[in-house]
Amino acid sequence: MRPIIGITCDFRLGGGFSPFPWIAVGERYLLAVRELDAIPLLIPPHDKSIRDYLGMIQGLIVSGGDFDIDPALYGEKEIHPTVKVNNHRTHHEMSLLKAAMEIDLPILGICGGQQLINVVCGGTLYQHVPEEYEKADVHESSSMHPQGKSRDEQAHQVTIVPGTRLHHIVGVNHMGVNSAHHQAVRRPGTGVVVNAYATDGLIEGLEVPDLTFCVGVQWHPEFKVDPFDAKIFESLIAAARLR
Repeated sequence: MRPIIGITCDFRLGGGFSPFPWIAVGERYLLAVRELDAIPLLIPPHDKSIRDYLGMIQGLIVSGGDFDIDPALYGEKEIHPTVKVNNHRTHHEMSLLKAAMEIDLPILGICGGQQLINVVCGGTLYQHVPEEYEKADVHESSSMHPQGKSRDEQAHQVTIVPGTRLHHIVGVNHMGVNSAHHQAVRRPGTGVVVNAYATDGLIEGLEVPDLTFCVGVQWHPEFKVDPFDAKIFESLIAAARLR
């Protein structure tokens, strides 16, 4: 049986692609799944269908997007002026993610998906890294051009924490990544273990060891800018095949 991997989609009320509401997801996510002989299934942000989708899939990818998680969801009253939310998508993904964790479905969180795992587990975020993390030196608020580079180029290095699931997956201590973000994990949530740091000490990855497979990375491994990015998807698919 080929495992079916659910992939969350972006949502907009209109503009850009269409003046009417639309959903979309980067093709690279789909290709990364298909290349491993698994079937990608797009999950639109409709709360009433969550249980139906979870009954169809053997793994879940919470994708990234050009928006921020509402700081109110991790207990902050003041919102930095750079924050732009997409609450329709965020609330759907939170419900989906919580339900997926309840049934121990294999989960991979990418970029904002990694941040959402942390928030669901009770953790917090930096709302705007350049102002709130004084040691920041390798991060960029642009989602398209990290440090002047394209998404399909390495932007900086991360250190993989020995003994973590991610370290077991990739088998190396350092990777080149393409992350570009102005929010990041501040305080890890309950049961969350940090598995990767940027060179300036900012958290770039996490996991939940109590679950069979729940890994999050701040970068976009679907672009495979590092040879070991593919192993992250391979491990997700391997876990999904055991469902």
